[in-house]
Amino acid sequence: MKAPALVALTEAGAQTARRLLRLWPEAELHGRQGRVAEAHAHFRNAKELLPALFCRAQPLIAFCAAGIVVRALAGVLGDKNTEPPVLAVSEDGSHIVPLLGAHRGALSMAQQAADCLGGTVAATGAGENRFGVLLDAPPAGWRLSNPQDFPAFMAALLQHESVSLHCEDGTNRPNWLTNGRLPWREHAPLAIHIGTSEAEGSAQRLVYHPQSLLLGMGCERGAEAAEVEALALQTLGQHGLARKAVAALVSLDLKADEPALLQLAERWHLPFRFFPAGRLEQETPRLPNPSEAVFREVGCHGVAEAAALAAAGPEAKLLAAKTKSARATCAIARAAAPVNAAHIGRGRGSLAIVGLGPGEAVWRCLEADLALSAADDIIGYRFYLGFLGPLAAGKRLHGFALGEETARARKALQLAAEGRHVALVSSGDAGIYGMASPLLEEMEKTGASGFCLRVVPGISALQLAAARAGAPLGHDFAAISLSDLLTPWQQIETRLQTALQADFAIALYNPTSRRRSHRLQRALQLMREHRSDKTPVVVARDLGRVGEQTRILPLAEVNAEDIDMTTILLVGSSQTRRWREWACTPRGYGGKP
Repeated sequence: MKAPALVALTEAGAQTARRLLRLWPEAELHGRQGRVAEAHAHFRNAKELLPALFCRAQPLIAFCAAGIVVRALAGVLGDKNTEPPVLAVSEDGSHIVPLLGAHRGALSMAQQAADCLGGTVAATGAGENRFGVLLDAPPAGWRLSNPQDFPAFMAALLQHESVSLHCEDGTNRPNWLTNGRLPWREHAPLAIHIGTSEAEGSAQRLVYHPQSLLLGMGCERGAEAAEVEALALQTLGQHGLARKAVAALVSLDLKADEPALLQLAERWHLPFRFFPAGRLEQETPRLPNPSEAVFREVGCHGVAEAAALAAAGPEAKLLAAKTKSARATCAIARAAAPVNAAHIGRGRGSLAIVGLGPGEAVWRCLEADLALSAADDIIGYRFYLGFLGPLAAGKRLHGFALGEETARARKALQLAAEGRHVALVSSGDAGIYGMASPLLEEMEKTGASGFCLRVVPGISALQLAAARAGAPLGHDFAAISLSDLLTPWQQIETRLQTALQADFAIALYNPTSRRRSHRLQRALQLMREHRSDKTPVVVARDLGRVGEQTRILPLAEVNAEDIDMTTILLVGSSQTRRWREWACTPRGYGGKP
């Protein structure tokens, strides 16, 4: 488990939090700016910080009222089985309340904190209080087969019924069960069954599966997903094995982007891990069905069997040897204990191209925070990386200079291809003059694949500028960059003239620089040829940042010398109107009957 983030709103709370640093030396102390003197990081708004920490799946201990934490996290709560531990601690450490994450170790963490601080844990769950174990949420590596029967089972258990434990051959008695305070008896009205075989559960019998089965699969390129899934189900069924006992889907690394295998992993909520051919070839002495044809094709004598054995460990044996369908193969091995899929083979990398918005955290969408939280590596222009605040903690940051967009894209593709989880950041929206375009261009050029790619939207400069001014982009508009570093000026001028002639409102990006201030002067000349001197122009500088300034000027008063590269201009159409401090380009609703 990650070390917790300690959040203190006052100096008294911070003093208590510092005592926990003896218990968790790697913990981060976040202190409220202006109230906490010394901390690893300072924050201004707890309602922004707490969700950001929660979304990166980090245990969270807040030294404040429980209500503050509840209100801050309300919008990001999801599956109780995956949320991190969240504790609320009184400023003096006398009371520790586990609010969330009981299924991920919150009770244990609360008790450790209480022992360190000399406080009292206020836990409210009946099962954990009486029996010291969460039967409805077993630890990582275990699955409850019949959760629908849990409420009736627990009700009977709380009525002082006893329970017996039955383990299949070759399955050890799990410590997480036996170390609790359950009322064990050899012959009891309630039972708990442990094993990898499919077994019937009921309101009197809970069935737990150790996730120790490794599902090895191979298939021809372009095999149908339905065929692959049917083969997996058939193989499990023939050997009486439970699907919930499967720890991971494993294969050869050449299959990392095979759609049928990816769909199976997604449908079954399985980690998809893979091995290079050289590693699978090491398993050849253990293969019951080595194939020379497979060796000639991919460089190892087996895929399904070899991957299952490689993942299950050197002492493992196949429970299901290679089973074939028309275009796929399947094999199953069992490890001696539940398997942590993160420690076998290599996983499929991911690359999120993330729009940060104008800069401040309040302008980032929740999806962006989630993508940044999930990343191992964050890549971007050095200046933009400084906007990340707590989201950058614990990440590998790769800062690049302005103008190194292609180098950023290549680095992101390289890391994602290595199986890492990468976020490539842009200001504003990554798809509007941002990093999405150079990244996709580089992908097309190099043929990079084998990882999951997504583009996360952000609030663009034109959106925020328009919002500050009212509705200057309320009707059709065009966005044009005046930078001629990548586009010839003649082409830019042609586009600008066309947009003016078509009477679009126009958003002008990159309006000027020291080297090309004359370009903006020429653009203003063209606009004055096609627009009235009274046309409203929104001049917005440093949007979303300290020193932000938004003005609405008539076109005649716009001075190129007052504009820099941090400015965006929104030039109205012939229909755009100024009213008080607002600008609006009407769509004509007022004329509707």
